[in-house]
Amino acid sequence: MKLPTLLAASLLLATSACGGGGGSTAATTTTTGTTTTGTTTGTTTGTGSNTGTTTGTGTGTSTGTTTGTGTTTGTGTTTGTGTTTGTTVVTLEKKAAALVAKLGKSSRFLVGLGSADLADIQKQGITPDIYDQYLVGVGAGSWPTWNSPSGAYVQIVAQNADKLGAVPMFTLYQMASNGDGNLSGLTNTTFMKGYWDNVRLMFQQIKAYGKPALVNFEPDFWGYTQRISNNADPATVPAQVNSNPDCSNQPNSVAGISLCLIQMARAIAPNAYIGFPPALFGDLHSTAMSYMLKLGADKADFIVMQTLDRDAGCFETVPQVSYCTRAGTGWYWDESNLTSPNFKEHFALAKTYYQGLQLPVLWWQTPLGVPSTQLGGSAGKWRDNKVRYFLTHTSEMVAVGGLGAVFSTGEVNQTSINTDGGQFKLYSTNYLAKPAALP
Repeated sequence: MKLPTLLAASLLLATSACGGGGGSTAATTTTTGTTTTGTTTGTTTGTGSNTGTTTGTGTGTSTGTTTGTGTTTGTGTTTGTGTTTGTTVVTLEKKAAALVAKLGKSSRFLVGLGSADLADIQKQGITPDIYDQYLVGVGAGSWPTWNSPSGAYVQIVAQNADKLGAVPMFTLYQMASNGDGNLSGLTNTTFMKGYWDNVRLMFQQIKAYGKPALVNFEPDFWGYTQRISNNADPATVPAQVNSNPDCSNQPNSVAGISLCLIQMARAIAPNAYIGFPPALFGDLHSTAMSYMLKLGADKADFIVMQTLDRDAGCFETVPQVSYCTRAGTGWYWDESNLTSPNFKEHFALAKTYYQGLQLPVLWWQTPLGVPSTQLGGSAGKWRDNKVRYFLTHTSEMVAVGGLGAVFSTGEVNQTSINTDGGQFKLYSTNYLAKPAALP
């Protein structure tokens, strides 16, 4: 389904798709989390333990604002130590801004690019917030072999992102190594050892990078596993997991895979912010949310939302071209939002995941096609209207939990920034002149 643009020239992979009272108080208070500021009259309220001795008599009145440490006026001395421990709770509507702040970006809807060469982006003076590339394969020819030493490709992508002033994003796409939708590797010892070795290497490289990075876990894979599961439960699909020393505590199932990915990210690369992509397969819609929750996708940092992995026009030719063969109609969305499919319908779907998983939404691999009233198009110039609509309606995306959108090609013959007549440059520049603030 996907096409990575690789910096290693030798490889080109195309894929399908948060005291008191009298006395003078001298106390030490350590605060972790959020301390509530209020007005205290004779009483200090907090969580913790205070031990001390009061000597003397007198009466005093404490009136003021206490933030973990208060001042009491009176006669006598209280000496003690205490600890206040709390948790900072970030409301759902604030989660997008909180994550964007961790990425070191301004509190606005972010715009990214993927699967594009550094030179092509620089040539147009485009300044993306996020720069995405694929990590593909297991075994011979997989991404760790593209550069020397093994795994150096992660550093190359990260360095290129730095040159653009962007946050690097890595789309882990290893499960499709045996073919799109082929799940035979899940119980294969050799395949799964290679899989986990690559995951470990990726996180080690991200840790070495030392700055924030984003990771998108296995597009489409979760949908394929849902199809073969019993009662939409990933625990019913066998997979080799606990042979991986990083996850010896996890079950040997697809549920174990997702939990292991989260566990490895947190343990090895705390600077990695991770997200799972719901497959959005039509036949799985009624149980997809439940499946993602059973995977533990709500324990990640964001949701990866998709629209279509090709330009709409690529599916409209009759007969269809070989790289856009798919049944169905209505590929081109109605910008007036009067007929189906349309953008408001899609944003409503995104909102269900935003509310269901309680995480902000990052759109990914959004097609770059140029709007047209004519059906279809041609290689590199297929019609689509998502760049135009998204970048002129970002407030609608923020309203359904959006933190940003990454635009890229899902296949080599799709419209790119080199063939779009400057469309992405125009709309992204106009957007950045008047960006949509995050709540």
